[in-house]
Amino acid sequence: MGDSFHEQLVEDSAFLKAEQRLDTELVDKLILQLNRIYPQILSDKEATKFRNLDVPTSVRLGELLTNLQGKGEEACKEFYRALHLHVEEVYYSLPTRLRLRDALDPLASPHVYRQRHVMNDRGPLFFLGCFGVAVGMAILYYYSEAKVAGGSRALGMAALGLKRKAQEVLVWYTEESLMK
Repeated sequence: MGDSFHEQLVEDSAFLKAEQRLDTELVDKLILQLNRIYPQILSDKEATKFRNLDVPTSVRLGELLTNLQGKGEEACKEFYRALHLHVEEVYYSLPTRLRLRDALDPLASPHVYRQRHVMNDRGPLFFLGCFGVAVGMAILYYYSEAKVAGGSRALGMAALGLKRKAQEVLVWYTEESLMK
C-alpha cells in the first residue's frame, strides 16, 4: 500500500464526514480517546472545542480531521487506532481499507457492493398482489375441494397457463376425480 497515515486520512476524510454511523456519541469517544491517552496529540482545550454540542457533529468531525492532519503522521495513526477500537465496522469500510483488502487478494474479481436485504425493485404492492393471487388460489382450491368429492376443478383452471405435458396431467387428475 505504501501510503502514510496522513495520506490515508486525507483520502478517507470525505467518507468519514459523510458517514452516518459516526454519531455524536462515537465522535466524543474518539475525541476522549485521543485526549486522555495521547494528550500531546489532542490537548484539553482542543478536546473541549471539538466536543462542543452546539456545533453539528459533521462539522466537529471535519475540524478534528483537519486538526489531526496538521499535527502529522503520529496523530493520524492514533486516530485510526481509536477508530478501529471504537467503531470497527466504519474502520473496515474506509476507502483505504477496502483498497488494501482488494490489493491483498489478487484472485478476487472486482466486488460489487449491494444493499443486503433487497428482494427486488418492484416494491411492496407487487409483493401484496402476488400474495393476494396465491391466497385466492388457495381459497379457491380449498372450497372447490369441499364441493367436489376427491378432485378439484381449480386444477383444471390452473392448467390453462401450463405447458402441454403438465396441462394433460392436471386435466387427467380433474377428470378422474370427477368420475369417482
